Order: sequence, then C-alpha cells, then structure tokens
Amino acid sequence: MGGIPVDRSRKTSLVDQMVEVFSSRKRFHLAITPEGTRKPNPHWKKGFYYIALKAQVPIVLIGIDYATKTIAAGKSIFPSGDLQKDMKEIKLYYKDFRGRHPENFCLGEI
Repeated sequence: MGGIPVDRSRKTSLVDQMVEVFSSRKRFHLAITPEGTRKPNPHWKKGFYYIALKAQVPIVLIGIDYATKTIAAGKSIFPSGDLQKDMKEIKLYYKDFRGRHPENFCLGEI
C-alpha cells in the first residue's frame, strides 16, 4: 500500500519528515485521522495541519458514514496559517458523519 516508515531515531519531527517526503516525490498521498484515539477526544491532533501547511498541499476532508454506508470526499482546504479558523471549518465538515460507535466521536470546542 506504500506505507512510509517513521524514523523515530532522527532528531527531526514527524511533521518535518513528512514534508520532506512531499517535497521529494512527484505524487504522494497521506491519510491521517486527527482524533488519534478510539475514545472521545475533544483535542484533535494537529500534525496533519502543520504537515499540509509546511508542504503547501491541500487537506482533503474525507468522511465515512457508517449509518448510510457512504464515503464522501466533499471538501478540501489549503491551510491559511490561522489554525483556529481552519480547524473550525474542518470540524464542522465532520459534524454530520456517524461512525459505527458515534459515542466515541467528539468534535470538541468549535
């Protein structure tokens, strides 16, 4: 599937490692789930945002709705550098999707 190993022995951040990969390849796709957990987490991880910002690539928002058995890639955004504004837009996109265990999903503060 083309997985990228994470080199934890390097002194660079994972964000910088992924930006390097984006800049060294003609075509590259990276999928990240920002919640980063299997329980409700109002504090989404932001590494995906900083990778896209530094690599100057769009964030494609893809939602999976378990109730309707559908997948939607309905929006993409280029990070503006205003984390609060962009995260609000990202979280609002996901508000209507329902997972298999909706009790484990949390948007946090919008």
